[in-house]
Amino acid sequence: MAGRGDPPEGTPEGLPGGEDEYRSVVFDEAFVRAAHLQEFSARERMGEHAQAVRNRPSSWEGRSGSRQALMLVLLILLAFGTAIYLGVRNPYQPPVDQRAEPLRTTVVPLAPRGQVAGGTPARLFDHSPAAEYRTGAAGINLPVAGRTTHFAESQVVTALGIAKDYLVASSLEPDVLSGVTVRPARLLLDPDLLEQFDRSVESPADDGRHALAGWLVRFDPRQVVLADPAARVQGTLRYEETSPDTLDVIADHTYTYAVRPAAQGPGPTGEASLFTVHREVHFRFDREDLRMHRAELVISTVEAGPQACGADTTGSLKPLLAGARAPGAGEGPAVTDPYATGRPAAPALCGALAPSAQPSL
Repeated sequence: MAGRGDPPEGTPEGLPGGEDEYRSVVFDEAFVRAAHLQEFSARERMGEHAQAVRNRPSSWEGRSGSRQALMLVLLILLAFGTAIYLGVRNPYQPPVDQRAEPLRTTVVPLAPRGQVAGGTPARLFDHSPAAEYRTGAAGINLPVAGRTTHFAESQVVTALGIAKDYLVASSLEPDVLSGVTVRPARLLLDPDLLEQFDRSVESPADDGRHALAGWLVRFDPRQVVLADPAARVQGTLRYEETSPDTLDVIADHTYTYAVRPAAQGPGPTGEASLFTVHREVHFRFDREDLRMHRAELVISTVEAGPQACGADTTGSLKPLLAGARAPGAGEGPAVTDPYATGRPAAPALCGALAPSAQPSL
């Protein structure tokens, strides 16, 4: 027996309303959940200003948001990994502070072969080889600087500037010259050299390591004072890269001082005389020295006169003053001219001061 509402023979094939007719448009549960629009219920549509449909997030959008979050996490991890890698492989590592070598010193007194000339400072300077020299720090000229293989031009300029600062502090500072202090020179030294420097100040010795005259120029204020506070200076500075981590500066200068006896000194007269010091100082700088504005002194050679050959010059220099003569000067060794820079220093323990180095009065 046929069901209610159905014809006795069933639904005819090919007629509208058949099951096959709507088979292609039947919406399964997944299709409904994926719809972007959802119709409000009858109760929801009864409200004021109610809309017929509402947007609903699609499963694709949810998946897209998850993928974006995952990509963000991956980018953060990649950034951290890159930072760690560059930190380990960074070619610009902090500068390595290399230990400084002990300073080697040589101090050679130059004995005159005649009487030491005396007069006023101005007259003595005008009639000496120092007549055309500049006064004080102006005589220490910096060369034109350029980059080296491993050091930038700015680093070369810094090295030359530190070398000049040390030369001024150790050769031209009035309080250093008069023995009041050694602090200006000490402040510019690499810490590795301070123990050697302090021992040279407290217990100078002629052992090639602890001659104070190798570090700085100093006169005994009980014997000698400056007759003119401004010394005359001339010389050269040159630089060279000695390794990928070190830059050397060679300073070769002549300093001429006008000195006179102290108030209670042994000098025969109160006239001034000239005292000439030829200093060749070999500086070395690593990158930490340049950053900290300090110097390593490697070799220091000093030729100074007029002095007596037997004088102890490891501490204060001891000029022969106006009118004085050096004992046995006529039998001295080969003549040495302290104004002749750019030559090998005399290896002897004492030299003869060239007559041309004295004022021609």
